[in-house]
Amino acid sequence: MFLKKVEGPRAVTLPDGTTMTRADLPPENTRRWVASRKAAVVRGVLYGLIPQTEALRRYGLSEEEFRSWISAVADHGEEALKTTRLKQYRKH
Repeated sequence: MFLKKVEGPRAVTLPDGTTMTRADLPPENTRRWVASRKAAVVRGVLYGLIPQTEALRRYGLSEEEFRSWISAVADHGEEALKTTRLKQYRKH
């Protein structure tokens, strides 16, 4: 079996005991960002699966946009990443 050479770990263990691998990350050509894909990228960065700089480059995200995802998850949980919830969780 051939394994592609990658920098960093191939898998990380999350606090709930589940394992997250690079295969759990969205494809590089993702253009439609649903909450589950955003959450996967945030978890991947926060738990050391991929560096933030790689995530920004890989998915064409701005630092500001990515930080807003992290902030939403930190303040309100992954539910806050749903676009239908933005107004509910937005700071006034």
